[in-house]
Amino acid sequence: MKKITQEKFVHEFKKRLAEKYALDVKDAAPSELYQTLVSVVKSGYSDIWRNTWKDYVKNDEKQVYYFSIEFLPGRLLKSNLLNMGWYDIVEKGLKEMGLSLDKISEAEVDMALGNGGLGRLASCFMDSLASDGLPGNGNGIRYKYGLFKQKFVDGYQIELPNEWLTDGNNWAVARESKAVDVLMGGQVHLIDNGKYLEPIYEGADVIKAVPYDTGIVGYRNDHVNTMRLWDAQIPATEEVKYPTIEDRRRVEDLTSVLYPDDSNYEGRILRLKQEYFFTSAGIQSIVRHYKKYKKPLTKISDYVAIHINDTHPAMCVAEFMRILLDEKHLDWEVAWEQTVKTMSYTNHTIMAEALEKWPLEMLEKVQPRILQIIQEIDRRYALELAGKRDQDFIDRTRIIKDGMVKMAHLAIIGSHSVNGVAKLHTELLEDDVLHDFYELYPERFNNKTNGIAVRRWLQVANPELSKVIDQTIGTKWRFDTKKLKELEKYADDKKVLKKIGQAKRSNKVKLADFIKQETGIVVSPDAIFDIQIKRLHAYKRQLLNLLGIVKLYLDLKDDPKQKMIPRVFIFGAKAAPSYHYAKSIIKCINEVANLINNDPTIKDKLKVVFLENYGVSLAEKIIPAADVSEQISTATKEASGTSNMKLMLNGALTVATLDGANIEIKDHVGDDNIFIFGLTKDDVLQYEKDHSYHSADYYNNDPVLQRVLNAFVDGTIPNIEVEGHEIFDSLLRVNDEFFVLRDFEAYIHTKEKVAQTYADQLAWQKKCLINIANAGYFSADDTVAKYAAEIWDIKADQPTEGTLDDVYPL
Repeated sequence: MKKITQEKFVHEFKKRLAEKYALDVKDAAPSELYQTLVSVVKSGYSDIWRNTWKDYVKNDEKQVYYFSIEFLPGRLLKSNLLNMGWYDIVEKGLKEMGLSLDKISEAEVDMALGNGGLGRLASCFMDSLASDGLPGNGNGIRYKYGLFKQKFVDGYQIELPNEWLTDGNNWAVARESKAVDVLMGGQVHLIDNGKYLEPIYEGADVIKAVPYDTGIVGYRNDHVNTMRLWDAQIPATEEVKYPTIEDRRRVEDLTSVLYPDDSNYEGRILRLKQEYFFTSAGIQSIVRHYKKYKKPLTKISDYVAIHINDTHPAMCVAEFMRILLDEKHLDWEVAWEQTVKTMSYTNHTIMAEALEKWPLEMLEKVQPRILQIIQEIDRRYALELAGKRDQDFIDRTRIIKDGMVKMAHLAIIGSHSVNGVAKLHTELLEDDVLHDFYELYPERFNNKTNGIAVRRWLQVANPELSKVIDQTIGTKWRFDTKKLKELEKYADDKKVLKKIGQAKRSNKVKLADFIKQETGIVVSPDAIFDIQIKRLHAYKRQLLNLLGIVKLYLDLKDDPKQKMIPRVFIFGAKAAPSYHYAKSIIKCINEVANLINNDPTIKDKLKVVFLENYGVSLAEKIIPAADVSEQISTATKEASGTSNMKLMLNGALTVATLDGANIEIKDHVGDDNIFIFGLTKDDVLQYEKDHSYHSADYYNNDPVLQRVLNAFVDGTIPNIEVEGHEIFDSLLRVNDEFFVLRDFEAYIHTKEKVAQTYADQLAWQKKCLINIANAGYFSADDTVAKYAAEIWDIKADQPTEGTLDDVYPL
């Protein structure tokens, strides 16, 4: 990076502010200060960004292209300053001018490009690819509105447009010269011209895909990668086909919202079009760029790796084949060999609802040539297995069955690697969900447990705790997160434990202030802050947490004078617009919160806060203040989870089922430093196999549970007449799909143990320290390094050696 001093920064900042807005510092608005600061920061890495991608070609370096329908980068200002080594210099320079980096940073709007864990993982991986010095690129969609902005009205979730691009995106650069055309719809006929089969398109729409590139700055290593997001526009030659606003919107809507409502045909077809649009644009761009290598296409897999993040970009397989066959005229066998060697696939779920399947007629309507290629891949797959496997096996594993195209099957058959995202998840894929494919391609399957960007979730989000760690073990952990393990030497050092406790309380005070400002609810920083932040879904069991809260409330109503440590339960979650049941749970949580927060008889011993519009920047406020991390999904249902890692990194203790990466967290911190409860994988699989679970038995035999559930339908909780009955019926009449009632008693006992442990603050802080010390094992840097070595076969630049002691004085 360009070297900068405080003096140079202040001079450059004032100069750019005057040039851009003709303003002095004292007269500028926060947005003007922010945009000026972004321009200074970009000038510091722009040359390196250009040289990074030029060097890839010059040095014949293999590159990976990470295709994801979601990216959730959060605010980039502080992250970029940290990675450039400018953070302290800029913060002090702004202070010299009477400005605050924190306040200026608040002017940055989160990019509305993702929903939850999938998008945040993709962004953590982008950060780690750059920070590991690896040649990597992101490929996605530049949504105009992205995921909706969540508001609560009378306790209900309301979805509003998230107009995050009102003032543009200061970090992105439009590359009009790199635009490509994507064909949609129409009909395709193949003719034999004597050399190859030539596709003839009739009536297809041409969509112009324009890339917007954002530099992803590596940590202190002079390395800047690219996240490329595609916008859909109407080509000048096609404008006559779109005479009305409604016609134009057919194109513009392609990149308007993330996950359009799939409860109707129009929403589903739009989502499929989005998937083909960014897949085709990205693959075309890759093949065009490959020309710079001046290597034959029969060697493209030696220089290009394409990663399919979940099933949404599975059409990469067919689109890559389309270009190699139709445009480059390779033979099928050669094209297929290069496709399989180039593609790799991460499975993120065992939930059938998330393993995408598309009707043949819908795929034909979106891109008929892609359907033809998928049909041929499927035909050849079945032909190859004929005589080697029985017909039932072939039918189970085919891509096309019963008029539906199974996208996960396409991704598996067309890739050389298939990975799960936690040890348990990969075992479930191999032993159950994808067992047939594991039997067929055992060498393709591997595990890569998810990781997080420790820089963002500790250094940026929690400077108070970071400073304590620096003072205790030095700053080398900022380069190598496994060095956090050295904290364990201080597990019995009362001074260190006290400092960790003080850092936590400082963050709780800040969050309490934020909660009061945003909601008007007053919470005490001396209470236990019990946090559940994740997408709202029945299997994640926010409902189990709610039942526990209602039980606690009813106990307090019975005996308001009982001694207890105050509790604050904090939720952050969005429900998909068409997911009615999840939205009913949100309504119930909000009404329970209203009941409890306005009941003077319990004297602030219990509070419930549901913060609106959960996203990365809100998470950065919540996570450093968390005492308890709720990771209570039904065993086998959560592939990995990453909020569990972020929260443990910040010194929260985990209440968890043996699901996803919770198991690996337990293995690292030890049984005494995590609170495990509930059904195991084998218990759940047995119930699902023999159907022996009867939720009504638990209701009938447990008067405590009975009283809690009755509160949802007997008027104890007001304003949920419809939603309360819906939840009551789902747990008793529909037999409680995710075993909430089965795990209720164990959950309550575990939460009582949490409160007892918290009462001994020294013992609690020791457990916090052990969690922090072991969180380095869940760094995305290490996860991505494993992908690079074991799947993508890409090599890193030599990392910059050094210490941060000059930047972060002890």
